[in-house]
Amino acid sequence: MLLHRKSVELLAPAGTFDALIAGVDAGADAIYLGGKHFNMRLHEGDFNFDNEMLKKAVEYTHERGVQLYITLNNLISEEEVEPLKEYLQYLNEIKPDAILVQDFAVLALKQKLGIDIPIHTSVMMNTHNEGAIEKMKEYGITRIVVGREMTLSELSLFKERTGLEIEYFMHGDMCISESGQCIHSGVLFGQSGNRGRCLKACRWAFQLIDEDTEEVLDADSPGPYKLALKDMCMYRNIPDLIQAGVYSFKIEGRMRPPEFIRRIVSTYRKEINAYIDDPMGYTVDEEGWQALYQNRARDFTTTFALGKPTAKDIGFDGTREPRFFSEAREEALLTQDAHIRAASPIADSMHPEARLSVRVSTIEGARKAIENGAETIYIGGEAFKPHRPWKLKDIETVIEEGHAKGVHVVLNTPRTTMRREFSELEQFLAQAKAFCPDGILVSNLGSLRLAAATGIPLFADHSFNLFNHEAAGFLQTNGAVQATSSYELSFGQLARLVRASDLPIEAVVHGSYESMILDHNLPAMSLGEYNHLQNPAFLDRRYALKDSAGEIHSLRIDQFERQHLYFGKDLCLYSYLAQFTGIASYRLELHDYEPALVALVTKTYREALDALRKGTFRPSEEALRRMQEASPRTFGLGVYRFRESRNSI
Repeated sequence: MLLHRKSVELLAPAGTFDALIAGVDAGADAIYLGGKHFNMRLHEGDFNFDNEMLKKAVEYTHERGVQLYITLNNLISEEEVEPLKEYLQYLNEIKPDAILVQDFAVLALKQKLGIDIPIHTSVMMNTHNEGAIEKMKEYGITRIVVGREMTLSELSLFKERTGLEIEYFMHGDMCISESGQCIHSGVLFGQSGNRGRCLKACRWAFQLIDEDTEEVLDADSPGPYKLALKDMCMYRNIPDLIQAGVYSFKIEGRMRPPEFIRRIVSTYRKEINAYIDDPMGYTVDEEGWQALYQNRARDFTTTFALGKPTAKDIGFDGTREPRFFSEAREEALLTQDAHIRAASPIADSMHPEARLSVRVSTIEGARKAIENGAETIYIGGEAFKPHRPWKLKDIETVIEEGHAKGVHVVLNTPRTTMRREFSELEQFLAQAKAFCPDGILVSNLGSLRLAAATGIPLFADHSFNLFNHEAAGFLQTNGAVQATSSYELSFGQLARLVRASDLPIEAVVHGSYESMILDHNLPAMSLGEYNHLQNPAFLDRRYALKDSAGEIHSLRIDQFERQHLYFGKDLCLYSYLAQFTGIASYRLELHDYEPALVALVTKTYREALDALRKGTFRPSEEALRRMQEASPRTFGLGVYRFRESRNSI
């Protein structure tokens, strides 16, 4: 590949017009910015561009030969769909060079409204496999921002196999969670990180403990800020980025002042040009490096670019943390139910095909769910240590036993399917098809596309972050027969989604659930590096993180060594089932429960739903007490403590 000045793009952020001018003057090839609504930086009212300023920004950059991209990269709730249509039509008039998107509603509306602006996927879409890219191509995607967990070697293969332009975050603030898969802020504060209002629970102090004994395990660790990832800086690795096939070098920082933008863009511009002009004679400009280092906020890391992060990539002591957006607080109790208790039911009568669905983690749990009234069970997917992954023989057995009792058995698939998992999933689906499962539960577009080829009904899981009927229509068009709503939807938002959607909607009404998924090894980072050959049982221990409010967040480690961090309280909507009348499936997340508890909870909800259908349901305090006493965590309301979660307009 012969390099020239157009071989790569330096992409700079702008939160104000002065910052935009600074980026252009400093040599950016393109600028990305957001409007006053529908983007991922909504905390600061003085930042972002109103419609008039957006038009001026397009004109200003185009007059100077600079590209202008507009971020439309958060989730859209039902009440925002009509304003979104108006906004898209306005953008189509002013003609930015691209828009960055997360919500599938934008893809659906682009076709319906005849919008001809190029589309780039946001990093929030969590694009991490080839199947997802092939699906995106069907909707005219011209560029992807790959997931942060992808190494440069993986990215290079990705680029070679898909042919799409690759945009890569190469400097700035980084999330430790997989993009789009952190719901901590949305559930706890009603301010979703997927909607531009993250309050950064990842910057809290935690203790690493043994979940069973509550013994503190990391008293000698470097500090309590275990999730505080350092800032990305690829300045010293520009040749690696270019040779890996990265086209757009993205700088994070839309809330940064103009002088910061000017300095950092000019520094990277000079370094990129130096390499392109003379690759063989290139060496790192140490003066430029010192300028970046001396003006840093946090310390620097290359995160996953050059390999899996370790303890050196975490700012354990918190001393360089520029701002703490929130403090730990207790999660919502069942007594904080004023809003949901007063809410009207979603519909006047139960969905004609309403089902009780149960997700389980073992064959014994599956049998207990079947025996106690589950109509659908979800099996497979991630197996959390010390449990081992589901064997094909076990899956065949459960399907046979379920079908003998008239129970539907749906195969779950991993939420994240990078190259290894994607290849394994392809073989698994080919083998499992012979067992005649009743459906496949998928969590990302690549898995959806792969599963669609089997002809087996598709169920879209909550990882799709479903917020509106247009996104539901997108999933339905692509083969889904049912979709699970996002955990971040308030009851009012859920009700509006169910009423507007032609696709049957499932909601989780009970169980344990993750606040985020991480590809970092948290126990090893806090306790020292471990050798999996010498101590393979290191990750079989039941670890947890304890926050300063006293909430204990279970840490579950799956067969791929991804870490699933749980909320401190299990969701329990037993007393409010009448309000959920109208959903197509009442789901119990019992994968972290022992078989006896699976039996108790399934039976309790079975009896409740039978009574609800007859019009005789009255919540039983005794039934609630029995479930709570047997459960591993206190019950809570999750996001349902709020009347509405904060919106994007």
